[in-house]
Amino acid sequence: MATLQFTFTDSATLYKPSLSQLPSKSIHSRTRSFVVKASSELSRTRRQFIAETTAISVLVPSQLVKAEETLSEWERVYLPIDPGVVLLDIAFVPEDPNHGFLLGTRQTLLETKDGGNTWAPRSIPSAEDEDFNYRFNSISFKGKEGWIVGKPAILLYTSDAGESWERIPLSAELPGDMVYIKATADKGAEMVTDEGAIYVTANRGYNWKAAVQESVSATLNRTVSSGISGASYYTGTFNTVNRSPDGRYVAVSSRGNFYLTWEPGQAYWQPHNRAVARRIQNMGWRADGGLWLLVRGGGLYLSKGTGITEEFEEVPVQSRGFGILDVGYRSTDEAWAAGGSGVLLRTNNGGKSWIRDKAADNIAANLYAVKFIDDKKGFVLGNDGVLLRYLG
Repeated sequence: MATLQFTFTDSATLYKPSLSQLPSKSIHSRTRSFVVKASSELSRTRRQFIAETTAISVLVPSQLVKAEETLSEWERVYLPIDPGVVLLDIAFVPEDPNHGFLLGTRQTLLETKDGGNTWAPRSIPSAEDEDFNYRFNSISFKGKEGWIVGKPAILLYTSDAGESWERIPLSAELPGDMVYIKATADKGAEMVTDEGAIYVTANRGYNWKAAVQESVSATLNRTVSSGISGASYYTGTFNTVNRSPDGRYVAVSSRGNFYLTWEPGQAYWQPHNRAVARRIQNMGWRADGGLWLLVRGGGLYLSKGTGITEEFEEVPVQSRGFGILDVGYRSTDEAWAAGGSGVLLRTNNGGKSWIRDKAADNIAANLYAVKFIDDKKGFVLGNDGVLLRYLG
């Protein structure tokens, strides 16, 4: 609440004339009359002051709240889930922009039919029949067809915009855990595991074809002598993996000491030395086709030009010492970065400069992912069930 400071002056003193200015014969009567008048004026002035300050104290908080709300372009959406849930992915049905699904740990699956304003829990019987507590990692839609992958290994498919979900059997020899899936065509999808396996299907998941000929570990064993720093310490899994709209991938090694890229048609992942001193936290694609790179401790870098490269330039950011965990582009110019302890940053010039949005400063949660469905619908996903919705 705003604090208003006032300096008081005795009202009686302001109204009290000098006795020498009054005729002597009427001094007593007039003095009595003045005292009554001064008391009346003092009483009225004090009542007026109390009324005015009371009105101010009522108006100021509401005005402040309104001002704070207009400062940010995000609002928090409260969800009917346990506080410890980490939200991991979100997607909407293209043919019904108000209909979407939200995934997370502890077998969390929520559904909205009003564009993300409210959410309701959904259950999948085929996943609840077992004793596993699934972590749903990724979801994607094309038309009414949708896919969900999770850990332990689970693959779900819908052909009716999520009204029902069918479980698709998976091979026990699948290398690694499924971390990402992309609906690509009618009955088609592309799936990625944390060991670098990429599989594609064209018949709703009954058969899968490998798009990469060998695991990342095998690739690194062949290329250790090529000078990839940290390749000999590779533990065999990705920390993060992100796909561009045209099908290219960038992945960060589990230790963050190098990164890998893959493009359609390539037989192997291509390892790259990191061009920065600190270890990599995450990488992804800008709207113009270039790369962004986050390092542990809060640094943000942008690649020079577009496409795949090892040349990056650091961009100053106000992360308050907390790590930045993800970047999402709303347009070529506007993007948002999110991170630890409610860090939320915005750029309006493609990433050349960033300003901090204080929308989530009071939210005691880490913000893990920034997802823009289109230029009008966006969400920030965090731990403890934190979901922010873009207001535009």
